[in-house]
Amino acid sequence: MHATRDFSHYVKDLGSGLQHIDLAVEGVNCAGCMSKIERGLSAIPDVTLARVNLTDRRVALEWKEGELDPANFIDRLAELGYKAYPFETADAEAAETEQSRFLLRCLGVAAFATMNVMMLSVPVWSGNVSDMIPEQRDFFHWLSALIALPAAAYAGQPFFRSAYRALRTRNVNMDVPISIGVLLALALSVVETLHHAEHTYFDAAIMLLTFLLVGRYLDQSMRRRTRAVAGNLAALKAETATKFIGTDEISEVPVAAIDPGDIVLLRPGERCAVDGTVIEGRSEIDQSLITGETSYVTANAGTAVYAGSLNISGTLRVRVSAASEGTLLAEIARLLDNALQARSRYVRLADRASRLYAPVVHVTALLTVFGWLLLGASWHDAIVTGVAVLIITCPCALGLAIPTVQTVASGAMFRAGVLLNSGDSIERLADVDHVIFDKTGTLTLPDLEVVNGADIPEYVLGIAGQLALASHHPVAAAVARAANARSPLMGAIEEPGQGVRGQVGGIEVRLGRPSFCEAEQLAADRANLDPEASFVAFSFGEGKHLFSVRQALRPDARAMISELKKRKIAVEILSGDREPAVRAAARALGVEEWRAGVTPADKIARIEDIKRSGFKVMMVGDGLNDAPALAAAHVSMSPISSAHLSQATADLVFLGKPLAPVVAAIDFARKALHLMRQNLWLAVGYNVLAVPIAISGVVTPLIAAAAMSGSSLLVMLNALRARRVAHGGASWK
Repeated sequence: MHATRDFSHYVKDLGSGLQHIDLAVEGVNCAGCMSKIERGLSAIPDVTLARVNLTDRRVALEWKEGELDPANFIDRLAELGYKAYPFETADAEAAETEQSRFLLRCLGVAAFATMNVMMLSVPVWSGNVSDMIPEQRDFFHWLSALIALPAAAYAGQPFFRSAYRALRTRNVNMDVPISIGVLLALALSVVETLHHAEHTYFDAAIMLLTFLLVGRYLDQSMRRRTRAVAGNLAALKAETATKFIGTDEISEVPVAAIDPGDIVLLRPGERCAVDGTVIEGRSEIDQSLITGETSYVTANAGTAVYAGSLNISGTLRVRVSAASEGTLLAEIARLLDNALQARSRYVRLADRASRLYAPVVHVTALLTVFGWLLLGASWHDAIVTGVAVLIITCPCALGLAIPTVQTVASGAMFRAGVLLNSGDSIERLADVDHVIFDKTGTLTLPDLEVVNGADIPEYVLGIAGQLALASHHPVAAAVARAANARSPLMGAIEEPGQGVRGQVGGIEVRLGRPSFCEAEQLAADRANLDPEASFVAFSFGEGKHLFSVRQALRPDARAMISELKKRKIAVEILSGDREPAVRAAARALGVEEWRAGVTPADKIARIEDIKRSGFKVMMVGDGLNDAPALAAAHVSMSPISSAHLSQATADLVFLGKPLAPVVAAIDFARKALHLMRQNLWLAVGYNVLAVPIAISGVVTPLIAAAAMSGSSLLVMLNALRARRVAHGGASWK
């Protein structure tokens, strides 16, 4: 009977004729494994991307839509010596937990055996310099073998299995030399015992395994910790929602069963499972993850809510606009995931270095053995020295040096409100020394604001707000917000390009252009007093009123500009807005260099001029309107609304009103680059020092295991420093 495998449920359509699947892969422990998998999968026709994430042992695959069956990827991985299956968060976490428990059991067996073998070895060591008879020494050696051999067979499984899978497919990985080293030490000890020798290495072999397992277990724990640092968005995703299936009848259903247009109930204490709009009820909600606002937001009819938001107090009815993978939370998760899987220049450098590991280390160990033999050493001493070389040259530290920093830094930037949209943006951002800002929607808030609402009589403002709700114009929306209007004026008629009119108590009311409301002279007088504002007029019979509308500067814009200057970063404003408005914004922010009325082509030309002067330019602008200028810059960043996140074209994006993420991103990037370079030097320096010492015969296999594990832990602990930057913004250059 032939069994078919259907993985279509796990395949995502990316559009443009591309498809995507994530696979969980067992046995990925080093950069060499990553390189082998990526080369093997990339060789499959129509595959456009094969990228391994060492942190969660996941491979992301993209391919051209057509005849290619995703099952082929799993078959290819099996040929390479790796077991794989479709990635699902819950299954992956369960597998990771089980692997941790298995490593802990192996470590317990190895540690217990080590203690007992050491108890037998101490009398032998002391007896060799006193009066122990050969028969007693042999007895202690055989007892050590009786304990060490079965313990090594069980505790060494993580290394032996991995090495076997690699060798079966005619490949090598870092566990091959480790396994060879352990088995050689054990075999040499058995031979020495059979020949009644004074020395055996059962204690060294089993302690070697103990050190290696400690390192492997802590390595896995560190990986899980770095994933937690990156932010566990899965915990914010509700799996079910309470859906209205009738006027007053509700049912709890999976999120996958909810469609746009459905109505769901959101009770106090629940996380919202969908994106939508409140249609009934009033509550306080926490949506700091989405908007960056740490204070609770009042939600009532018309308020937008997002998946992951926490309902604090009241009960809400929400009309669904997006659910499941279409929500903003899912889009944020995809951006964060792409950032963690992306390859920077330093990652590629470390990968290439690790790829040379297998041939170099085996040749080095072999030459060490023959070199010592030529110098007159015994086979015993030469093999022990070769074993030490095999173990100490493991490239774990080199493979972990960059990905761990990138993972931790991406998570820290995410918590600071910054999402990465490009894999190498951290490295490019760290070099920035000149920042160009667009004004409208970047230095200013995207929504228009009525600045003289307090000067308008309350009853007039109320009527104007009701009339404004009958219009779709952004300026009318600003008036409606200022009046806190909730219901539109019935019977109102909108005149395209002019305004909206209606009747109140038999009296005509109008809202719109000054000419539409016969208020041109009033607008002209006001324009002389406030040349930066735009005006919308309101007429109520013979009464004329004028609303001054403008985009307010972001609340922390001046402080952010000041922080950039402290970091010796030049700041400039390029805006297409009118000169008076740009001049006023530049003066308020303390920016000396600014230009108004510039076109997209002018922005690109200015960026190119600055780049030719040797500066690394970051463009901060609207990710929708400033795309050409963003692409021309060395690195780009956009403040973007939740509705447009998926359309972002910048290298980095941030949500919410504050501009603080701009400074935070630069600080985190500079520190991350500093730590990447530091980790590379640590990893390379370790091998430069350790290998010659091992070749010289000074290091035993036991010390080699401790040094190898210690170097890996050192770079991972160093990477965790990327979680924080110094207050006040150290440059980290």
